[in-house]
Amino acid sequence: MDYILGFDCGATKSECAAADTKGNILHTLTGEPVNFLVIGADKASENILSLIKECKDKLNFDDDNIKSIVIGAAGAGRNEDAENLHSSLINLASKKGITLKGVTVISDAQIALEGAFPDKSGSILIAGTGSIIYGKDKDSKIYRAGGFGRIIGDEGSGYSIGRKALQRVAKFFDGSGEGTDIVKLIADKYGIKTSEDLINNVYKENFDISSVAELVLDAASKDDLIALTILEEETDELIQQLKMLMKKMNVDELNVSFAGSLVINKNIYSDMLIEKVKFYLPTVKIVKPEYTPLQGAINIAQEKLNA
Repeated sequence: MDYILGFDCGATKSECAAADTKGNILHTLTGEPVNFLVIGADKASENILSLIKECKDKLNFDDDNIKSIVIGAAGAGRNEDAENLHSSLINLASKKGITLKGVTVISDAQIALEGAFPDKSGSILIAGTGSIIYGKDKDSKIYRAGGFGRIIGDEGSGYSIGRKALQRVAKFFDGSGEGTDIVKLIADKYGIKTSEDLINNVYKENFDISSVAELVLDAASKDDLIALTILEEETDELIQQLKMLMKKMNVDELNVSFAGSLVINKNIYSDMLIEKVKFYLPTVKIVKPEYTPLQGAINIAQEKLNA
């Protein structure tokens, strides 16, 4: 029996699905993150190969039975980056005596888009650790807005919200910023109570900046002015990206699905974004995705096999 594999590789975890060549998923499993721009292509490749081995052991098949593999990976939106991960994976597999055929590396946003809108036009707005918006027109042409990464982009993401919150905390510690509940919440959760604590955590201890977004949502739900201001600014950025995507696609109406931890769950941030979409973009319809990103990866793997 032959198989196709699909991967949804994010910043916090990775999922793998094995399916038959008709696209019927037979087994799924979860593994370590594969954000190769953060952990490196070699480590990411090791994590992918580990998931492949688990699938092979579970379903009892060999490398030759794998006919198509699609890896949707965070950070693979640019061809150069996708090729970097692809080359690293193939080389590492070869060193281990593993032959992988039909491997395609694409953005995790693209598999989310395919899962949400199989065989139809639409867009996917992703706001989790990072952010990006992808769209697909009636001719299956792909468009994108945002997605410039945490250093110069990722507006509306957990990282961007967390960064702004920490900037406000830094100003407060420095005596030039307003008071905010975020200061207390960070002190309670992370033990950050002074400017020295903040500097050490951020620059020496690989602090998870995006995790602060949860505290900002908490503070905003209690009417903290600074927290609310941050969320207003970040949702405005996502609205602007949606407008830009519609301009690129040259459409007046658009269906959009949400993905990412910040917006798939009901909270003050997702509520704020939904209200702004309704007010500023009344021709945009928010819809539930038809399938998961993992199913999107399997769909693309099947298309590649049959191409």
